[in-house]
Amino acid sequence: MLWAALHFPDLALAGVLRRHPHPERPLALVTGPAQRRVLAAANPAAARFGLHAGQALAAAHALCADFAMVEHDESEVARWRAFLAAWAYRYSSQVSLAFDRAVVLEVEASLGLFGPWPKFERQLRADLEALGFPHRIALAPNARAAWVLAGVQDGVGIPHAATLDTALARIPVGRARLESKTADALHAMGLRRLGQLFAAPRESLAKRFGPRLLEHLDRMRGAADPFDLYRPPDRFDLRFEFDHEIESSQALLFPLRRMTADLGAFLAGRDGGVQRFVLHLEHEGHADSEVVVGMLAAERDPALLFELARGRLEQARIPAPVRGLRLRAEELPPFVPAGRELFDDRPAQSVPWTKLRERLRARLGDDAVHALVAVEDHRPERAWRRVATPVAERKPSVRPGRGGAAATSKNHHAFDSGPSSLRPARMEPEQQGANASARPEPAMRHVPRPTWLLHRPVPLRGRVRVLAGPERVESGWWDGDDVRRDYYVVETHEGQRAWAFRAAGEAAGGFMLHGWFA
Repeated sequence: MLWAALHFPDLALAGVLRRHPHPERPLALVTGPAQRRVLAAANPAAARFGLHAGQALAAAHALCADFAMVEHDESEVARWRAFLAAWAYRYSSQVSLAFDRAVVLEVEASLGLFGPWPKFERQLRADLEALGFPHRIALAPNARAAWVLAGVQDGVGIPHAATLDTALARIPVGRARLESKTADALHAMGLRRLGQLFAAPRESLAKRFGPRLLEHLDRMRGAADPFDLYRPPDRFDLRFEFDHEIESSQALLFPLRRMTADLGAFLAGRDGGVQRFVLHLEHEGHADSEVVVGMLAAERDPALLFELARGRLEQARIPAPVRGLRLRAEELPPFVPAGRELFDDRPAQSVPWTKLRERLRARLGDDAVHALVAVEDHRPERAWRRVATPVAERKPSVRPGRGGAAATSKNHHAFDSGPSSLRPARMEPEQQGANASARPEPAMRHVPRPTWLLHRPVPLRGRVRVLAGPERVESGWWDGDDVRRDYYVVETHEGQRAWAFRAAGEAAGGFMLHGWFA
């Protein structure tokens, strides 16, 4: 097996900087009681002024009068490690948080999918840089050795167990992930590197320092090292607290973009999507506001999630200044990517329909975007209806007609709407006799229908040329809106193709325009 260790030197500071609007300015984390406030960490801009961890706050102000201060929260470290483990889960099913300030993952089984280790390593670094986490990466035959190596040197890779002891032997005792008291005592005894510990009598080391030292050394060199593996949670919950009140929704876009990016990384790690998430806007002295972002299908693209959330947020009414922002997602269905052709002829800037649909719903509201479904009715104006969400197609059934007969479209001349022309197609002779209306005629093949149907028929002016028809539509007696029409495909004097009708049985007279062909 091969294990990669991702070491994060200062997760608390990285978590603050990645959501801060100006991370390039001096910033420090502060901690300690009110009587003795000290710096817990400082970003590179603050370090250039001489600020460093452990420094008294008063001394820091003497060196740099203007730097941002954020309260240090140690619980943030655990939360960010869990988030990074969820992200790493997309690359390996064996991920662990067993080692301090690090995430380890087994990568040998993933090399066939993500390429050789140098390529895989570049992919990991690119993702972590995009997420905003400074890191060190090391590779070793076991997880503990990789963790130790990552703390010593970034980018080191020991793929073979035969060379692992040689690499470990050169590591200083003070950087071998030993307890500080043990490392100081070993250094005082003259044991400065791990190679000297490997050569020292094991009984003496166990008697002086206890079994934990030998256990750590043995596991570094390949002994069994049991630890728990990470399993991604079934929900996503992320919260940002602001150090001042936010009164404009535009000021919330920066943290919102980071939160949706984190949600996308979390979903990619568990190979899932999200169909609904909620933004909680926290107010002081006022009940929290909720902005619900719902989608018709599972998505996980961070850019799309941000755009949908922004559209909903801009439409929301915020009753009071915002002191905190929280994103919760509990409906995480499986994600099925849209099918694409190998040689897709769509323009490079085209937007898939599903994404366009969600953008329109976010901008215009849920009620502004509808789907159309067929209705079992022969009257064109009643043969469809709007629905809120896409529905599965249904096979039309025949509605009962007069006297128990089936209402049909009586086709005196059917027509073929092939690409070359519209031409009459042979039909069976009309049935004769008193019961003819009770026996449905054969269904037409290739019956053309207009691309655009007018809301109400209007008179068709000017000369027209009949291309095909008539097609008899006779239906609606049961609801008081009976229609008896003969429909034709006609061409106007301007070359437009239209769908028009006359009253049933009329061979002359004007046409009523009902639709246009594309």
